[in-house]
Amino acid sequence: MKIGVLALQGDVPEHLGAVARVVGAGHACAVRRADDLADVDALVLPGGESTTIAALLEKTGLWSALSERLARGFPVLGTCAGLILLARELEPSPGGRDPPTLKALDVRVHRNEYGSQRESFEAPVTVDGLRGAPFPGVFIRAPRIVAIGPRARILARRGEEVVGVQEGRVWGLTFHPELSGDLRLLERFVAQAQRPVSPTATTRTATAKSAPPASTAHR
Repeated sequence: MKIGVLALQGDVPEHLGAVARVVGAGHACAVRRADDLADVDALVLPGGESTTIAALLEKTGLWSALSERLARGFPVLGTCAGLILLARELEPSPGGRDPPTLKALDVRVHRNEYGSQRESFEAPVTVDGLRGAPFPGVFIRAPRIVAIGPRARILARRGEEVVGVQEGRVWGLTFHPELSGDLRLLERFVAQAQRPVSPTATTRTATAKSAPPASTAHR
């Protein structure tokens, strides 16, 4: 199984290293063009600058290619900026310069809600169904999930705050698992990606694009 990491901008080497530790170096691939995307079985959208990544996705033709695959149940893990790009809706930023989104996760997200780079921190995260110690969450200029719609489910919390969500085979995290040294979340994502997609999941993903915005808040 090949796992791709979108390699247009952001913490690409860290993600490629973590993926290689899970699936082997020969199965971790950098994705820069649409034909790269066609060659992988799942994708990681890394942290970085969401507006820059969105512009590069459009420029390279990857935006439409990724949208089409998402509609067919393609497994995607988005961390930090990746979560922002997967969200159904964004809370408007004060500057008004928000990127378009792929609308693959039924959530509303506020960009950079935790503040600047200086406000970055580490904190334990409780992940639904994950055995053992809490997951070591690394939060860097993290977005905040401010509302969750009925198609998404809570995957992870920091205290009472939701920091991870899942809709079918699409995951979104506000933190950076690739910087934690803990492979459990990535191993679980890969295990899910290896399972065949169900017809109901494909239908649900395909119809999500025209659904109303997420409105059910879980904080």
